Amino acid sequence: MRSLRAIEAAIIHCKRCPELRAYTARIAREKKRAHRDCEYWARPVPAFGDPRARLMLVGLAPGAHGSNRTGRAFTGDASGSFLYPALYRAGFASQPEAIDRNDGLVLRDCLINAALRCAPPKNKPTPRELRNCLPYLLEEFDTLPRLRVMIGLGAIAFASILHLLRERGFEFDRTSIKFAHGGELTAIKGKRTISVIASYHPSRQNTNTGKLTVPMFDHIFNRANELLRRTASARRGRSARERGSVRPSLHRARPDSSETR
Repeated sequence: MRSLRAIEAAIIHCKRCPELRAYTARIAREKKRAHRDCEYWARPVPAFGDPRARLMLVGLAPGAHGSNRTGRAFTGDASGSFLYPALYRAGFASQPEAIDRNDGLVLRDCLINAALRCAPPKNKPTPRELRNCLPYLLEEFDTLPRLRVMIGLGAIAFASILHLLRERGFEFDRTSIKFAHGGELTAIKGKRTISVIASYHPSRQNTNTGKLTVPMFDHIFNRANELLRRTASARRGRSARERGSVRPSLHRARPDSSETR
């Protein structure tokens, strides 16, 4: 299994979708008037956050003049200006502003990635492009054994989470997979449980029209915190019961060879 750092390097150098690499490079050459003096990242954007995260946020794709410019998820555009204050209010981010990769922002117990790692034309990835990126999502998931909650920001991100969980052998109620803001499902594999929450994407279109409001978004992260606290409490309870079930022996048995290695 590769480390997050190794996965990051692979993502940055990925050339599985030549048409997307060409598009992001063209955007970087043409630029937006407001960013005319900026040097664009113009490469696939890796995950950002805590390598021991219990919460994963999956977005759609980098914005052409946001992450494709700054090189960090949800940084430098209107979506990030709506997302990071919410993460800050919920305790997952060290600050509400996300300006560039060197702004000092740190995520706590949270990792952000995306269903697609290159900015697509008109923000509409093709099924083939999403399939090409799925292995990176799977690898990142595998590096997070403490992960307990996943949030899909938008219908495509939500579907990518479900695809990931099916690939990793998790079971869940198929009748509960319809996308709706605030919708939840529970995926189970053996003793491991992952809670999945659906949220509208914090795009300018959604936030400017009132489809997604600040209270609606805060509810998503408050719910994530609630689920994380519940999971932590349940684990502490199990540990206490397991310790209580151990009874001291009157006579210590002689250790076998496996105990002395």
